Amino acid sequence: MWVVATPIGNLGDMSPRAAEVLDQVQRIAAEDTRHSAGLLAHLGVRTPLVSLHEHNEAERVPTLLEALQTGESVALISDAGTPLVSDPGFRLVRSAQEAGVAVRATPGPSALLAALAVAGMPSNRFCFEGFLPHAAGARLRHLETLLAQPLTTIVFESSHRIRAAAEDLAGLAPEREVFLARELTKQFEEHYRGGAGGLPAWLDADRNRTRGEFVLILGPAPAPDTGGEADEPLSAEHERLLAALLQEFPLKRAARLLSDATDLPRNRVYARALALKHARS
Repeated sequence: MWVVATPIGNLGDMSPRAAEVLDQVQRIAAEDTRHSAGLLAHLGVRTPLVSLHEHNEAERVPTLLEALQTGESVALISDAGTPLVSDPGFRLVRSAQEAGVAVRATPGPSALLAALAVAGMPSNRFCFEGFLPHAAGARLRHLETLLAQPLTTIVFESSHRIRAAAEDLAGLAPEREVFLARELTKQFEEHYRGGAGGLPAWLDADRNRTRGEFVLILGPAPAPDTGGEADEPLSAEHERLLAALLQEFPLKRAARLLSDATDLPRNRVYARALALKHARS
């Protein structure tokens, strides 16, 4: 069995080896057969396609596994990029391995790694979090958690929600460095790199900037510093109040409420709230 990476936009990124594998296998499991048919036509590949997506993977695996065990060669592809990166295929790969079927990869395009390569962000440690939650409240809470992480964090986002996600980030951590890649490897590829506070305005400057596919990268949280605001305790009473507020409200609102009630600098309260939340997670 083969796991084959396909272009994320520019068809010139298809490797000769990947094209050869797709031409030589007996069946290709594809996330969307209609989408993949266009790629195969471009490559001149006539291998039969079978659908394998998040809604049918569980029921499709036994049939594909039976074919593999009888000696049939199968390739797995997604709509774009490297399969299994926020795409279906995990069940098939694991089942094949457990059945003693050799699984090999033809590496290639990946939106995740392409964005990281040009982001100018620390890459010695990073994590990938897939797509952000769809619901506004869940997205905000998840972003609060991600912003507390001391490593570069990469997420995918859709055109329907990128503006709302940008607004959330601008409100939560306007000074945090972020990188947004739009339409990687395609004709209208664009990048934003700067403070999260400026991201909504950048998107609004051109209505086309909220169209397409997006990779969003968050810079790591500042390292704890015993002399810095994030690590500096508040008074015992203020710490107690902040802890109580964090039990009842989102992080940003809790910090604002305490700052407004005590005249403590909002940046200091917010930084301390992030540190407390991260310590308890």
